[in-house]
Amino acid sequence: MNKFNFKVYKFIPKYIRNIIHKITAQSPINYVKHNNTILPAKHLRFCGTNFNDNDYFFSSACLEAKRLINHFDLDKSSRILDVGCGVGRLPIGILNQIGDINKYYGIDVSVRAIEWCQHFINRWHPTFQFEHIDIENQRYNPKGVSIDNKFSLPFNEREFDIIYLYSVFSHMTIEDIKLYLKEFRRLLEPSGKIFLTAFVEENVPNITINPKNYKMTWSGPLHCVRYNKKYFESILKNFNFKIDNFEYGNETNGQSAFYLSRSDKQ
Repeated sequence: MNKFNFKVYKFIPKYIRNIIHKITAQSPINYVKHNNTILPAKHLRFCGTNFNDNDYFFSSACLEAKRLINHFDLDKSSRILDVGCGVGRLPIGILNQIGDINKYYGIDVSVRAIEWCQHFINRWHPTFQFEHIDIENQRYNPKGVSIDNKFSLPFNEREFDIIYLYSVFSHMTIEDIKLYLKEFRRLLEPSGKIFLTAFVEENVPNITINPKNYKMTWSGPLHCVRYNKKYFESILKNFNFKIDNFEYGNETNGQSAFYLSRSDKQ
């Protein structure tokens, strides 16, 4: 979709856009085949310019699955919640590396991404479920429903043993992060694990939105929300999550990786 069409598209009522998504989801312009695997077309990938390359996208999907295998013992019995699943990079990798698993649930604020995943993944793999959540995010869903202390995702207590968030907290305010962490405590089984990425640095203000002269040029709401590392870690600790492993700056656009587990404190 070119820039002009996108500007016009934004003013189409949401219910009409939803109809358009459902009609066009299975269109050949929305997918490509690579290594005998269906991938989202390039115009649907919003992970960074490197992901426009089919081999890079596919390889990264497999590497994310291997990450969970190596760190969290992901296997066919696993139950995963993928927050901000986009157009299915993680499930594509899981299906390639393991195949169908006990439960995978992907949620995203993008109707278009969820429609794609439902048609090209769930249709053939019913244990891989996808659901649109209409939650406000200034960058990705500014007209969504704002969340408060009553925020709850549509899942049962202790329903998951792995929660995965790639490049989600990197576009989120601290108030919303706290609400998600509180909810993750409810959804995660006692031995459960969380993987997430975030922009964190030492010797910077606690919170900076779109910091200047930092890694790249940021534009638009919440393009980059950078946190002071000690401050961010204190928030995780306040919600009784323990950092099992930390990898600095190796993820997309220089984000860092956190591997978390629930602490014994309740």
